[in-house]
Amino acid sequence: MPAPPLPASPAAPSAHRGTVRVTVVLLFAAWLVDYADRLVINLVLPSLGAEFDLDRTRQGLVVSAFFLAYALCQIPGGLLADRFGGRRVTLWALLSWSVFTALTGFAWSFAVLLALRFAFGAAEGIFPPAAMKVLVERTRPEERMSANGTVMSSNALAAVITPLAVAPLVAVFGWRSAFWSTAALGVLALVAVRLWLPAPLPRTESAEDTVGETARPALRAVLRKGVLWRFALMMFGYNTIVWGLNTWVPSYLSEEHGVSLTSAGALIAVPALGAALATFLGGRLADRLGGHHRRIIVPGMAVAAVALLLMANAPSVLGFVLFGTVAVFAASLAYMPIFAVPLAGLSPAYVGVGSAVVIFGGQVAGMVAPPVMGALADAFSFQVAFGFLVLGALIAAVMACLTPQDAAAFRAAADEPPAYTSLRTAKDSA
Repeated sequence: MPAPPLPASPAAPSAHRGTVRVTVVLLFAAWLVDYADRLVINLVLPSLGAEFDLDRTRQGLVVSAFFLAYALCQIPGGLLADRFGGRRVTLWALLSWSVFTALTGFAWSFAVLLALRFAFGAAEGIFPPAAMKVLVERTRPEERMSANGTVMSSNALAAVITPLAVAPLVAVFGWRSAFWSTAALGVLALVAVRLWLPAPLPRTESAEDTVGETARPALRAVLRKGVLWRFALMMFGYNTIVWGLNTWVPSYLSEEHGVSLTSAGALIAVPALGAALATFLGGRLADRLGGHHRRIIVPGMAVAAVALLLMANAPSVLGFVLFGTVAVFAASLAYMPIFAVPLAGLSPAYVGVGSAVVIFGGQVAGMVAPPVMGALADAFSFQVAFGFLVLGALIAAVMACLTPQDAAAFRAAADEPPAYTSLRTAKDSA
């Protein structure tokens, strides 16, 4: 006769809270550096254009080289995280992207710059699914979206801090110093994660876990789940707005309004603050609604589309920043709700790969939007280029209506193994 289970230790809830807290803080720091590294290139594009004689189309290609590699490495990153563990892959990513960030500061030609940005994108590309797996292994399902919302708000905070810190640095020491400085921050994040990341939470040997381990779908079957690619397309629409604005707003303020890089950094920080708040709120709303992302994304993207059109045609810097802040806030409410249903519905064994598919869609947007907007700005005007971003809001809103609205509907659409589906459904309704 098996021994009865031991009573729960009074320290267990406290230990769990400590694990979640430390994990969130460390991932927040790692994502902050990750996102800051990506944003530096946008702030120095005018300097790169002048030094290497690049038009806006080729400047956009410098940005998209990163996203090409970043997108291609999302699914391999998920496979690596599922195979070797989220912690190990996270450490690999932090080390390699810090090296390539530092090397970017030594670039001497357009071709070398493209190659280094591609390598940097590959290094950062394995990080998101690994970080997602690290979080999933150290949180409970009911707290996951709130925790992830807090972690991902680091992206918007990086959008606030980076221009404020980098613009004066570039003005005094030149554009190369920005890459060397952010590489140093990456090394610090690497050391912190290596030393202080807690162990995963113990897994309970429930029937659900057993089914999850014994009924793992083949990778090809996971990638063929059309429902995942619809969420990826939703992320594509969202990131079209984010990376279109992040790439070209500094250049627009400088070239069209004569705003200095330091002043532009201060102005860019205003919408970034709104994005940080909206990302956090979006995670809370997603937890409260149990998914049902359509209720958040459709109205949010409708507001964003109108604000983008007003921003594109604003005659003054004040109007441009005001309408841009509204657009970014409304669009950023969508970020965490896009992940809520897939993370709740995926088999635990394939969180890494599944989340990588969704993230992949967003990085394709980062690959497409910068050069397309650069070409539109060269051929027509910045107003036309910014108007292009409305297409992203439309895509995200339509996909929000064409995707399952809760975990049970997602599992049905994804055609999970019957035993796994029935067990998860029973648990959800309990």
